[in-house]
Amino acid sequence: MLQYLFDMRIHTLLDTAARRHPHRIAVVDGVHRWTYEQLRRRSVNLAGLFRAQGLRPGDRIAVRSGSAGFATILFAAAYADLTLAPLSAGMRPFQLRMVLADIAPALVMGIDPASVDVPAPTWSPARFGEILSRLDGAVADSRPTDAGRTDRDPGPPALLMYTSGSSARPKGVVCPHDRVLFATRAIGQVLGYRPDDVVLSCVPPSFDYGLYQILLTTAAGARLETLGPGEGMALLERINSSRATIVPVVPEIATALLRLAARTSPAVAQSVRMFTSTGARMPPRLADGLRSTFPGAAVVHMYGLTECKRATILEPDGDLVRPGSVGRAIPGTVVHVVDRRGRPLPAGQVGEVVVEGGNVMAGYWRDRQLGAATFRVTANGRRLHTGDRGHLDGDGYLYLHGRRDDVFKHRGVRSSVAELEAAALDIAGVEGAAVVPPDEDGPLTVVVATALPEDDVLTELARRLEPAKVPDRCVAVDALPLTPHGKVDRKRIRAIVQPHRSSTSVQMRRS
Repeated sequence: MLQYLFDMRIHTLLDTAARRHPHRIAVVDGVHRWTYEQLRRRSVNLAGLFRAQGLRPGDRIAVRSGSAGFATILFAAAYADLTLAPLSAGMRPFQLRMVLADIAPALVMGIDPASVDVPAPTWSPARFGEILSRLDGAVADSRPTDAGRTDRDPGPPALLMYTSGSSARPKGVVCPHDRVLFATRAIGQVLGYRPDDVVLSCVPPSFDYGLYQILLTTAAGARLETLGPGEGMALLERINSSRATIVPVVPEIATALLRLAARTSPAVAQSVRMFTSTGARMPPRLADGLRSTFPGAAVVHMYGLTECKRATILEPDGDLVRPGSVGRAIPGTVVHVVDRRGRPLPAGQVGEVVVEGGNVMAGYWRDRQLGAATFRVTANGRRLHTGDRGHLDGDGYLYLHGRRDDVFKHRGVRSSVAELEAAALDIAGVEGAAVVPPDEDGPLTVVVATALPEDDVLTELARRLEPAKVPDRCVAVDALPLTPHGKVDRKRIRAIVQPHRSSTSVQMRRS
């Protein structure tokens, strides 16, 4: 039983790939180009270095790193029985302090300690780069650490993935090894990644969409090429030079890619066979633009949350047959639409989307109350209440109708009203804050009670939030309207914002 549990850890994907395809290229970035054998050697040696530094099974490491180096850290953490918490490069000190305090890491990697107080030993970006250059060598002992493990203990979780929730601070989703592997294999079965695929991703690994590209390509024995921060303008060039066959995108990346393609004179490469899309609804004009610009490429729409990784996948170009659908449940899972009492609704009726299966993660780190409301135990196992509203058609295809709470997606990144309002209230001179999430045509707007100039508020928010979460518009008022019970009157807030929305939307579309 104990060996079975170790076989259910994510490093087994790399072990298998290195055994089957030792000399095949695994990961490529602007600096590194490693085979599966080299990636495994580096990961095992880094795991040994973790142990030599005194890290013990169950310790957590927080990492802000991208490109090929992150793949090394991901598998090294698994070999060393550590829990990895990837952090967004866009996180500002205001967010980092909260998240690091929540993680309580034993080691922090890729963060300059001069930029924020780090409550743990730190490997700065420069030091980690130096360590990375010295990981070639004899392979250390890669056997998992099993001291004190029982046959019913699967060990520490593989990942803590931070995502916005309905509170002011991001929540760490606890991702056990077996559920990460389940999701990887189910998604790979539907998408059909192949050993001859070249996957080009500019989605950061702090976003599970980007992280799972490492797992999916490793499971398939394919090649992953990555673009780091600031390299987005090179996306089209890299598609051509790498002869990429699969390109994961969110709508904003697709928009930028089509703009780049419209400006270039040479014909784009004909190698792309599939664009996958998640994170936010991709408008039909973008999907059609990708198909037109890259002949032979299909577009695959997907839906999921960090709490279950992926819930549904639509077959390639299925949007042409079922416009607006995000697909059917991935293998081994069930997607229901339920009423307020949790009872399944018939096809066509709108309710809350819930997910059951091995892809449902274990809960929220250090937040049992929120976890109990979101992750529920049923006779069939664990059920995730997503907070999204939607309906199923007669064939089991899901169509979304928005959120039931204050969590929304902006520029492909999940954000929450509470999180953004907390950041606004952290600004000296802001006495009150209310956020109006974007609708299909309108901007993300923050209404603040302040005498500060509106542009100054947005500048300060940009110092506290990652770029995708910064509001598009700020409206300053003398005081926020309140209900008779003393709460912010959200209806009147929307009325305040409404005159600003149409003009701002036009400006955004033109930019």
